[in-house]
Amino acid sequence: MTPATTDWNPERYARFADLRLRPAQDLAAQIGHLPEGDAVDLGCGNGAVARTLALHFPARDLIGVDNSPAMLAKAQETGLYAATERADIAHWTPRQPPALVFSNAALHWVGQHEVLLPRLVAVLAPEGVLAVQMPRQTGAPSHRFLRDIAASMFPDRFDFAAFVPPVQPAEAYWRMLSPLGAVTAWETEYVQRLEPSPEGHPVRRFTESTSMRPFLEKLSADEAAAYVAAYEEALAVAYPLLPDGGALFPFRRCFFILRKDA
Repeated sequence: MTPATTDWNPERYARFADLRLRPAQDLAAQIGHLPEGDAVDLGCGNGAVARTLALHFPARDLIGVDNSPAMLAKAQETGLYAATERADIAHWTPRQPPALVFSNAALHWVGQHEVLLPRLVAVLAPEGVLAVQMPRQTGAPSHRFLRDIAASMFPDRFDFAAFVPPVQPAEAYWRMLSPLGAVTAWETEYVQRLEPSPEGHPVRRFTESTSMRPFLEKLSADEAAAYVAAYEEALAVAYPLLPDGGALFPFRRCFFILRKDA
């Protein structure tokens, strides 16, 4: 996790732990053999994927890296990390070449992937693996509405005329990384069923702990309440409630695995 103005809220983020964990499990299952070295959970957050990594790579020391003190505190409580380190992903360098750098739903918060990803490959041990999953959801109503409503209601603070999606299609990452090793890249759209929420639309409850944060941090309490009301009204049309009050929420994610040349 890369923090914004305020720190992350581990409890709020954990509300949809099962849905957020499934892509990490799918990614870990595709990694295969690793050389000697540590496994790094880059952007480890609250340690949600620690157990998955420990099960797949039980002989490795697991190192958690994150820039959120609140999230790192929760990650340490799992007891599954040999060490944790507070660091900015954009500038992080390991103490020794790891066998695996695993990043689940973190690198979309970090820009300049064409610089960041080759640097992460460079720090790997020979035949080491970079495994990444990022949400590619910015074109979906859930995320597009955040930008459109903010720009409409508060044009003095939000201007997305030059907006560039933070995550490219999987094909772009294959082309970017293939000179550095063997690459597998793919995308999956998960049709997620969100449980009913007495506190608002289920999709809003999903996005409020992540994608909504940078928007709400620029608003006063009254402005935030008006913004959330407008967002909920739009969500009700794009994601109609199921008879029980839940909602179906298709969510696209981008994956790639690079095995560094020997």
